[in-house]
Amino acid sequence: MMKIIYYLTMTRSRKMIVQMYGKSFYVQFKKRSDSWFKRVFKETPDIGESIFSFNYAYAPSYVAWYKAMMESGMNQKQADELMWHLNEKMLLTVPKPLLHMVGKIYLNGFRKKAKQHMLRQESGKLHPFDWEIEYRDINENEFMINIRKCGFIAYAEKFDAKGILPGICAVDYIVAYYMKNGFYRTKTLGYGDDCCDCRYALNGSCSLRPEKGQK
Repeated sequence: MMKIIYYLTMTRSRKMIVQMYGKSFYVQFKKRSDSWFKRVFKETPDIGESIFSFNYAYAPSYVAWYKAMMESGMNQKQADELMWHLNEKMLLTVPKPLLHMVGKIYLNGFRKKAKQHMLRQESGKLHPFDWEIEYRDINENEFMINIRKCGFIAYAEKFDAKGILPGICAVDYIVAYYMKNGFYRTKTLGYGDDCCDCRYALNGSCSLRPEKGQK
């Protein structure tokens, strides 16, 4: 899955990157990114059957892209913006008419497995790169997750790539917007807060970019 995410996103993003930065930039960026991905992928451990396994599958790509961006002379704002577009391109691999159905299936699956994840968490059986959460049902349509530990932060520290945060935290808004799910958050670990206080709705709406007061 990690290789599929990386190479599919690079392929789908080629035209966009060329239009934004030029062909020579893309060629050098791809060369650097491919090199970093191969290196990082080899050093990426399996975190087991976590409910965050799909999220974690993006980690090597995020680090590879970020490292290549920095080596290409980008500043943090430019890196965050390109990371945004890369994630958007990957998500829209799924046809838009199917995205809401995919989103509901994913969130329903998450709800069913959340309590089991918390039991593993309490028993100390989570991988160091896994997520630690508090889960609460609100109603049939909504639930909350307070993320106390983010696997992306631990992973980024391993590869000296903490600059991927908080930029990649915005991915939650991209996903919710296109999948027509509700999503709201006022605190984010990537910004230095004590948790990510995430509220999800199977049926709802979400801004593509975080609104004032949201992170």
